[in-house]
Amino acid sequence: MSPFGPLNLLCPPPSQPDSAGCLEWLDHQAHGEVVYIGFGTFAVPPPAELAELAEGLEASGAPFLWSLKEKFWTLLPAGFLARTAGQGLVVTWTPQLRVLEHPAVGVFVTHCGWKSVLESLTSSVPMVCRSILADQHINARAISHVWKIGLAFPNNTMTKDEVTKALHVVLKTAEGKKMKEGHVP
Repeated sequence: MSPFGPLNLLCPPPSQPDSAGCLEWLDHQAHGEVVYIGFGTFAVPPPAELAELAEGLEASGAPFLWSLKEKFWTLLPAGFLARTAGQGLVVTWTPQLRVLEHPAVGVFVTHCGWKSVLESLTSSVPMVCRSILADQHINARAISHVWKIGLAFPNNTMTKDEVTKALHVVLKTAEGKKMKEGHVP
């Protein structure tokens, strides 16, 4: 990655396969209503927060697509995958840029890695930020407080109530609409 951002946005690699059927699933969802969750290759929130995120997603009722390594599925609340089978899709990997470019995606819950931030920006998808390490903290601050194209969790901690609140704001309010239409200075 260059300091200017991921060069794959300027010269995209050949289309990556979608072996999990994410794009087909998104094709059946309403425009701008899907929550996409992806924490990158290495960053993972603490186990208790993964459970809180899952409970918040379920409580929100919003359709969701969650890219989560299978080894972490055991950290989800008991019965979560079965209860939300009609609401969401949990997969081990997604073609992230293609997902973010899909018109069904309305918000990106992210770790705020620079590549993910730029992919979200170029796709005009507001972000809900849970930074994990390094530059992700300053990226989350810029997204939520400077550019105002997303929200950061209070104290950088996800709780069920904060997840449902953030998703409601971004997906259902005028403030969220402004985030989607926002222009980074």
